[in-house]
Amino acid sequence: MKIRLLSFLATWYLRFVGMTSRIIRVNPLVRQRMEAGGKGFIYAFWHGRQVFLVYLHQGDSLRPLISHSQDGDLIAKVCRSFQLNPVRGSTSRGGAEAVLEMCRIVEQGGRISITPDGPRGPLRQVQPGVLYIAQKTGASIVPVAYGARKAWVFKGWDEFLIPKPFNRIAMVYGEPITVGPSDDLGQRARDLQIALTAVCAEADLSAGASGHE
Repeated sequence: MKIRLLSFLATWYLRFVGMTSRIIRVNPLVRQRMEAGGKGFIYAFWHGRQVFLVYLHQGDSLRPLISHSQDGDLIAKVCRSFQLNPVRGSTSRGGAEAVLEMCRIVEQGGRISITPDGPRGPLRQVQPGVLYIAQKTGASIVPVAYGARKAWVFKGWDEFLIPKPFNRIAMVYGEPITVGPSDDLGQRARDLQIALTAVCAEADLSAGASGHE
């Protein structure tokens, strides 16, 4: 009952933010090109920048990876409210099964989304799961981020950012990153970390963010 109530309120709030805000999309041709290519691919974004993506990608055939936790249960229910069907799993529970499922989705031409620093951190440090999937399937990783002129930032480990209503919000798509069969995953992790940092900075700049509460 608590999860249902919270998910209802969260869904209503995100829709209200979206309806009352100006949304700017930066480099949308990246998304269009990837979707038109007919191949599966992976969206990657920091854990603290995930909540408003469900509104920005509502109704997409995107399959987000959501952990098996109470917070994950809430996020999964909110995802379903926006017609997004999550894959459940994490490094601590159901990880192997989730990786196999995500590989299958991508190999069949679908798209998935992963928070490389989730579900427990460290903050903005890329963990190997997303790179392993990209290397195994040959799928590209598209780094993405949203920024908001006005937002609350919660002081947990992930600096979770929630946009406020009546806002200016920017959605940024970075250039795809590929992971070859012989690539060093440590180096590719550094490349992805740099790319994610860059799209976050561009999203904040495009949104006109000047510091959050």
